[in-house]
Amino acid sequence: MEQKAHRYCVIMCGGIGSRFWPFSRARLPKQFIDFLGTGRTLLQMTFDRVRDIIPVENIIIITNERYTELVAEQLPDIDASQILAEPARRNTAPCIAWATAHIAARDPEASMMVCPSDHMITREKEFERNVLKGFEFVETHDALLTLGISPTRPETGYGYIQVGEPVAENINKVKTFTEKPNLELAQIFLNSGEFFWNSGMFLWSARSIREALKEYVPDIAGVFFGCEASTFLDPESERKFIAEAFPGCMSISIDYSVMEKAQNVYVETVDIGWNDLGTWGALYDLSPKNSERNVTQNCNVLSYNCAGTIFAVRGDKLIVADGLNDYIVADADGVLLICPKAREQKIKQMLTDATVKFGDKYE
Repeated sequence: MEQKAHRYCVIMCGGIGSRFWPFSRARLPKQFIDFLGTGRTLLQMTFDRVRDIIPVENIIIITNERYTELVAEQLPDIDASQILAEPARRNTAPCIAWATAHIAARDPEASMMVCPSDHMITREKEFERNVLKGFEFVETHDALLTLGISPTRPETGYGYIQVGEPVAENINKVKTFTEKPNLELAQIFLNSGEFFWNSGMFLWSARSIREALKEYVPDIAGVFFGCEASTFLDPESERKFIAEAFPGCMSISIDYSVMEKAQNVYVETVDIGWNDLGTWGALYDLSPKNSERNVTQNCNVLSYNCAGTIFAVRGDKLIVADGLNDYIVADADGVLLICPKAREQKIKQMLTDATVKFGDKYE
């Protein structure tokens, strides 16, 4: 069997994209939305990107159970058995542990790429080259590999990776992880040239990540690796097992639980035109702008004395605005959001406050 047949991709597709509220909602999160007007949703673009590297039958989508029909509808080329439905949200460590057990039961020699469903990558050929190089590295080393992005600004919303000694071309041992630094520290990181953004994309062998999970989060590992592999080979047995076991797992990210603790962590530094598309500001940066640096997302706008503002409205409503500089104006499904771009990190809290005050009507 050629090596490519042992390669898998896990696309994590269970988040609700709360920083993109009110467009991204619990019933239709951002990964299922065509934000860029290309005719393809973010999930579909992610799938298109990896299918040139990974056999389609080896692509696994892990999502919340309420989105299984959406995934099946948007990705008709995959079989229902390739969609793993989480009965509860438990962050990325339990998600990755389940996907690992599911894949290893079928192919003990598997190597895996793990990636989010909602990121943008514009240099796709370079992405393919870097991923293939990453697979070759993790297939010949006991390594947990992350893709690192050269920072272009002192971003406080990303995690940072400090590189250590080089071990191969563009691959270094990781010295430290720092999660979401303040602005002053982010500027120091940017100036040093030693720090890269953590893209949230990982490569490893099933064997290496299983052993790391066993060492650093034994409670989670015990759930998924403490039972017979045959549990994950029969869809009905797997479904029943997950329904009982998954909700009891602690909610923790793979970064906190494993990557910040393990000694065999490496980073491949890449230049792939990456954007996590996590915020309205990120969408603004990616979008074409008019002479006043305003962005309009498929809507009609009359603007006066406005600059650096993004306007996004669903439906036929006309937006008329005067004097808005560097703002987000987003209107969808009964919610109008008007917020300075500089304060967009508060949108998640705004959604929480709206839910507390008005229930799940606007969630």
